[in-house]
Amino acid sequence: MHKESAAAGPMSLFYWISILWAPSAPSLLFLVLLGRHSGLQAGLQCVQTMTCSRWGSPSNQGLFQNGDVVIGGLFSLHYQPPELDHKFTERPYYKACTGLEHTPLQYIYAMMFAVEEINNSTVLLPGVKLGYHIFDSCGRPPWAIQAALSLIGGHSTRCKSTDPLGSFAGFTEERRGIPLIIGGASSVTSQILSRILEPLSVPLISYLSSCPCLSDRKQFPNFFRTIPSDIYQARVMAQLVIHFNWTWIGAVVANNNYGHVAVKIFQEETQGKGVCLAFVETLQRENIVSDARRAALKIQASSAEVILIFSWYTDVRELFLQLDNINVTDRQFLASEAWSTSGNLLQNVVSSKVANGVLGVAIRSSPIPGFEDYLTSLNPSHQPDNEFLKEFWKNKFGCSPEVTSLLSRASSDSTPPKELIQSGSHSPCSGAESLKEMQLAFTDTSQLRVTYNVYLAVYAAAHALHSLLYCPNTDRPAKNGSSPCSSPNHIKPKELLQHINNLKFTTTKGEVFYFQGADIQAKYDLVNWQNISEGLLKLVLVGHVNGFDLNLNESAIQWNTGSNQVPVSVCSESCPPGTRKANRKGEPLCCFDCIPCAKGEISNKSDSLHCERCPSEFWPNVDKTACILRQLDFLAFNETLGITLTTAAVSGYVVTTIVFVVFLYYRQTPMVRANNSELSFLLLLSLKLCFLCSLVFIGRPSVWSCRFQQAAFGISFVLCVSCLQVKTIVVLAAFRSARPGAGALIRWFGPAQQRASVFILTFIQVIICAIWLSLSPPVPEHDLSFQGSKVTVKCAMASVVGFSVLLGYIVLLACTCLLLAFLARNLPDNFNEAKLITFSMFIFCAVWVAFIPAYISSPGKYVVAVEIFAILFSSYGLLVCIFVPKCFIILLRPERNTKKHLMAK
Repeated sequence: MHKESAAAGPMSLFYWISILWAPSAPSLLFLVLLGRHSGLQAGLQCVQTMTCSRWGSPSNQGLFQNGDVVIGGLFSLHYQPPELDHKFTERPYYKACTGLEHTPLQYIYAMMFAVEEINNSTVLLPGVKLGYHIFDSCGRPPWAIQAALSLIGGHSTRCKSTDPLGSFAGFTEERRGIPLIIGGASSVTSQILSRILEPLSVPLISYLSSCPCLSDRKQFPNFFRTIPSDIYQARVMAQLVIHFNWTWIGAVVANNNYGHVAVKIFQEETQGKGVCLAFVETLQRENIVSDARRAALKIQASSAEVILIFSWYTDVRELFLQLDNINVTDRQFLASEAWSTSGNLLQNVVSSKVANGVLGVAIRSSPIPGFEDYLTSLNPSHQPDNEFLKEFWKNKFGCSPEVTSLLSRASSDSTPPKELIQSGSHSPCSGAESLKEMQLAFTDTSQLRVTYNVYLAVYAAAHALHSLLYCPNTDRPAKNGSSPCSSPNHIKPKELLQHINNLKFTTTKGEVFYFQGADIQAKYDLVNWQNISEGLLKLVLVGHVNGFDLNLNESAIQWNTGSNQVPVSVCSESCPPGTRKANRKGEPLCCFDCIPCAKGEISNKSDSLHCERCPSEFWPNVDKTACILRQLDFLAFNETLGITLTTAAVSGYVVTTIVFVVFLYYRQTPMVRANNSELSFLLLLSLKLCFLCSLVFIGRPSVWSCRFQQAAFGISFVLCVSCLQVKTIVVLAAFRSARPGAGALIRWFGPAQQRASVFILTFIQVIICAIWLSLSPPVPEHDLSFQGSKVTVKCAMASVVGFSVLLGYIVLLACTCLLLAFLARNLPDNFNEAKLITFSMFIFCAVWVAFIPAYISSPGKYVVAVEIFAILFSSYGLLVCIFVPKCFIILLRPERNTKKHLMAK
């Protein structure tokens, strides 16, 4: 967690050295001498004052407890750094840090409480008293460096002699160098401290530094932390976004490594998952008002409903204020752990209007048994040297524990102490003040997050020390020379570092703890900001993250709308099955249009990039989401077209039969007997066959129907045209017989020859059909070339040549007949049948000429319908043109049905 800002305040010598320093032996020696032997100046001061103190160190900014082994602690307890007072005579003097933060004070007491528990334990470090030296770094790297160097170098407090030439023999060293430091309240501080401590192999265990850069073991081999790396929380954010199908996200991040690394990891985790960042706005601490205003306007203008924020809570507070100013209250925020549990934001009225329903990743909360009682029992009267607790007491109770102790001294002295005169306006405390009945963030142990990290860091240090100090098969610390175990008085940081690297123990919660390099296993809480009343928000636990396992209680989440309905944040609505995504030119991948799948293609899932073509036997369903087996399609008797054609065929057959009956009844009349009545009856019979053969084409094609239909069609029409051709020849012969010397012509082409001519012409077609059907007959076949939900079952022409010969023979006879009838059209008889044959053959030829292109271009079953239509239309043409005029005279104009009338000119 990066809570760093640019270092402000005085720049100490240690700070400049740490910035410019590169790890080398001479520079390291110089730094250590500054820390360990700052007593050089103190030694010179001993000549005059017989007292020693550390160079440039505030005397009232630390907590100390001696022990066999002492560990260091660095905390950012104050937010105002100390100022250098240049009015000094002997040495610089630094004023105390100001602006006490109550939450870090809880961290300090977590460390003290853990040390107390360990010292009372009979299992962990038995017989070894653990001590601590805790310093306040005031939230600035220079003071953290100064404190760290003082800790690892040790320092002296009493002089041994007054010999100014005694060099380092001029004082005794009461405090040894610290073998381990718990601290680094920011990633910047931890990076600097780790680089400084690395040559000495002094381990640094941080409870709050989460920069992924600190996982680099080559650069920071001595760094450890009890807080997960920011990489993991960025991954959790990505998991949440993917889980809720949010594909259009806005991001507001701190303009530092914390924000930039987080958004980079987020993009890497969501790459290829259909998630896009609508915008990325940065917040700079120095320009927070203008940056927050710019980010707020961007959020207002964007269509992204979900906004991801990686920044410190003070930046977020300003952003919420700017959003409230422009009345943007309908966005769903995802919070990083830097602000997801911020009490300052939760208690802010603006947050309740702008940020209701925040879903955030938080540092895991864990209880510490007995810690609440420990905190509420604190009192300055029990810890008179604890300056931090005194300052806290002044802030909360408005009284001064110092004044109380000074008054007790004044009551025994005649002269009031100088400190009492300068103590200020605080009244003395009664000593009966208690924290038990007060609702304070300091004593609130319901959600111990960073506090538990401190507690865990102390136990990690203790277990590493236990592993170092105790041999595996003994219960006591090893004696000098008796075993390879270390002595509490001679702990080497390098050995301790090795034991921390191999550390593995079970916590008080029953969890196995170990370091994976610098890191621990990622464990987070998922929290939700919910409205409990007007203007008040509460933090509700809605899930946990353990490694890569996301456990979320969705029903417990209250979203920004105030309901349990998950908000939608997309640039384009999801494409349903049956469509495909088409990216918009110049826009992110998340912005697209949904295009229906093309004919014959499907997509069976949402947001498909491509549609798939169905196999040839299959076709898309109506929604184009699945391929279904194509239905068999053919010209059936029970469909409208089939019924219409069947009715037309049957009607033609019936009408022909009626004409046949009429002719049979009036067979002795001149109209029937004229021009060979036998041919007329044979023509009527052939027309009946033509009408009936059309019915063979209707229904599902089979092997026998495919063979029979074309043969029936070909033979019936050849018989019909043959009759007409012979009748036309008879007409011509009768006309020529009236000329001198031509009587033999009609006698030569008599009834027997006419019947033989019809038989021979028809038999030729029978031979053609027999050869075709025996060699390569039509067979039933599924026509898959037609694009549709139905597959046509048709009679496929295995040999187009056979069908062409069959049809060509009919055309040849029809053209010959037309030519002969055309030549006989102007014969002088009153009733000239050649004219009727001419008109009928004109219709016949026109129908079959139009049939060919229509037959070729018709799809599916309509090919069959076109052929049936041609058969019926030509059959009706012959019937109407040849027989209707005769029936009209026979039935309605009987006076014309005489030989005289027929032969009249």
